[in-house]
Amino acid sequence: MKTLVCFGDSITARHEGFTEPMLTSKIASRLPTINIINAGVPGHNTNDALSRIKQDVLSHHAHFVTVLFGANDAGKKRPVDLSTFTENMRTIVRFIGPHKTILITPSPVDEQKQADRTKNLLGQYAKAVKDVALELNCHLIDFYAHFLSQPDYQSKLKGMEDDGLHFGEAGYELLSELIVEKWQQLQT
Repeated sequence: MKTLVCFGDSITARHEGFTEPMLTSKIASRLPTINIINAGVPGHNTNDALSRIKQDVLSHHAHFVTVLFGANDAGKKRPVDLSTFTENMRTIVRFIGPHKTILITPSPVDEQKQADRTKNLLGQYAKAVKDVALELNCHLIDFYAHFLSQPDYQSKLKGMEDDGLHFGEAGYELLSELIVEKWQQLQT
């Protein structure tokens, strides 16, 4: 059985009323024959990711690993500056291996509800993720641009907390669709 590890922060880990992380559930409903391991930890940034990558990711010997960080790195509580974030992302890709890594840009925020980070700042972190993917020749999902291209994207950022950052089912539909599409492309 093929394995996909979803590595990230609360965006990866959130249940949003489901019994398991919503992202895991949404992917599993579309790809029922693969083993999906959710390695999301709320509040984590890329510094934390590096401290747990061996245990939470590499130990599973996955076929592919999605990597979605940036929201906490760009936040005010435990910020990681852009150059350190970029270097951390490079290190994560090197640990996993570029051919197995699917980098995902962080999503935008609804600035009317989110005080800790701005849409433009997250755009800078998204650009850093894209730059690393290009530089190291790994797979990329530009979730930031895809999310922003949605009509009334702010409505899709509404989750149970309604904090302008943690999205609900509509946002997870978008994200899981993109991951499934990428997985299917990589199987051919």
